[in-house]
Amino acid sequence: MDSLPWGLLIIACLTLGLAPFNPPHFIEKLQMLLKGRLVRPIDWFDFFMHGIPWFLLIFKAIFSLKK
Repeated sequence: MDSLPWGLLIIACLTLGLAPFNPPHFIEKLQMLLKGRLVRPIDWFDFFMHGIPWFLLIFKAIFSLKK
C-alpha cells in the first residue's frame, strides 16, 4: 500500500470510480447491492471495476492512520 501514490488513487477515484458521472455508476451499483438487486455477472463486474479505486483509497487511508 505504501507504494501507491495518493495522487494516483484520488485521480482513479474521480475518473474510473465515478464514471459515468450522471449518476455515478459505483453509487448506482452500491444501491443495487443494498437493495439485493445486484444479481447479474455484469453488475458484479461493474461494481468491482468502479469500486476498486475506492477500496484501495480506503485501505491506504486506514493503513496510513495505523502507522
